[in-house]
Amino acid sequence: MNCKFPLRTLLVALPIMVTSVPAAANNGQELHDTNCTSCHDTSVYTRDNRRVKDLDGLHKQVLHCEQANSLAWSEQDVDAVASFLNKNYYKF
Repeated sequence: MNCKFPLRTLLVALPIMVTSVPAAANNGQELHDTNCTSCHDTSVYTRDNRRVKDLDGLHKQVLHCEQANSLAWSEQDVDAVASFLNKNYYKF
């Protein structure tokens, strides 16, 4: 079995995959700053009685807000915003 082709493909694709992770995080912050803070400030993420209790709930809340505001985000956009919020506020 010749493994050179898959290995070469992986070696070429790996840097692209690794550099896209920070881009997604930056995209999450950009989407958040452009859309979410037009309705509320960041205190909703840190208040004692916040609605979101876990990572699944955070993802559902981001999806709910996206749909309620007819933003037409992709699943990757929703994931990026949820990831940004978790990293910077929720820390689940």
